Amino acid sequence: MFHDGSLLAFLGISALVIATPGPDTAITIRNTVLGGRAAGLATAMGIATGQAIWALATSAGIVALLVASEPLFLAVKYTGAAYLVVLGVQSLRSAFRSAAPLSSAMKSLPAGRRLAPRVAFRQGVISDLGNPKMAAFFTSLLPQFAPAGDASFAALALLGLLFSLMTLSWLAGYALAIARAGTLFERPSVRRALDGVSGVVLIGLGLRIAAEDR
Repeated sequence: MFHDGSLLAFLGISALVIATPGPDTAITIRNTVLGGRAAGLATAMGIATGQAIWALATSAGIVALLVASEPLFLAVKYTGAAYLVVLGVQSLRSAFRSAAPLSSAMKSLPAGRRLAPRVAFRQGVISDLGNPKMAAFFTSLLPQFAPAGDASFAALALLGLLFSLMTLSWLAGYALAIARAGTLFERPSVRRALDGVSGVVLIGLGLRIAAEDR
């Protein structure tokens, strides 16, 4: 179905795009710090689910309509940007909030101190669906690597789902690596520093998305 050369080129470009830090990476790191390995993996799964939705919508021609509609495109862009800013503000609030040592707090109040996986999954889905760059990316990338004369739903969906699986693997690796260093993040000073950095990064990414042209 696919030529080896075109598939390898697709995998190479996808790997470069996925490995480039952005909102997905920032949210995965944030949620892993907040909720541990389970929350980090759930975030990665949520992001990959959002990408799979984008891929299927692109294959069905729905995303092309979104990109062609200025009001709809702007609505998605500003909603996604606002969501990133909200998450960033929450992280900054955590950074400036005085708290007891996390090692004891997490043991006594696990439900209140740790991010639940279901919440992390939802945040991953929403943040990815609110990123209009995914719409532009899939509509411009997938058709280029579809088999000649076979830019069908199945061919485009297969490429998009492959991209989603690659993203899941990469972000899951991030989550596992951060979770493995969990004892380090139990230190209040380290936790506050990470919350502060995550907050600034997420707010900056949200503002950048809102300010960018298509």
